[in-house]
Amino acid sequence: MNSAVIVAAGTGKRMKSNINKQYIKLRDKEVVAHTIEAFDKNDNIDEIVVVVREDEEEFFVKHVLNKYNFDKNIKIAHGGNERQDSVYNGLKEVSKGCNIVLIHDGARPFVSNDIINNSIEEATKHKAVVVGVPVKDTIKVLDDNNIVTNTPNRKYVWAVQTPQSFDYSILIKSYENASEKDFYGTDDAMLVENMGYNVKMIMGSYENIKMTTREDLNFGEQILKSRG
Repeated sequence: MNSAVIVAAGTGKRMKSNINKQYIKLRDKEVVAHTIEAFDKNDNIDEIVVVVREDEEEFFVKHVLNKYNFDKNIKIAHGGNERQDSVYNGLKEVSKGCNIVLIHDGARPFVSNDIINNSIEEATKHKAVVVGVPVKDTIKVLDDNNIVTNTPNRKYVWAVQTPQSFDYSILIKSYENASEKDFYGTDDAMLVENMGYNVKMIMGSYENIKMTTREDLNFGEQILKSRG
């Protein structure tokens, strides 16, 4: 059984919008609705858990869940103080029979069927997999005074996306360990890495962007246009 946890509990301050960025519309459909639809239509996803802010649950149900005819069983979990807390709450709602769980940003509406399927296949083999793309620009590492301290070889530097996919037992164990130690990582994979597991990187897509700023909305409209 494969489950998807879609995290849609952020505020999106950088979007400078009076509503949560997940509910901004692209082509007359909410961003998070595009995201859910991608997993809902995938034959290898058995259930979906969407993590929303508790004070937005009624809005989410009315304007997303009840508005679109999603086929799969969709559960709701409430967000926490940090993204990591939100994911943890979502993991607790996943069915006990789950084998592979995919964690995905609600604000990444352009995840493809191939990326979802490849993530499941590779996570089945390797237990822990993240999606990403090679960076196009040279990366500089700075110190606190903005002085360059290192220029890593670009071929070893990737920009991480979602979904991040794991054997459920490994991920929940990693989250429980982080909770006990009050450890916060920058993504789900970091918690797994902290437990000593190897994490495999697989190719994502440069279209698999996250809706973070107003410029991203413009890019999103172009992606939808190119997809017809």
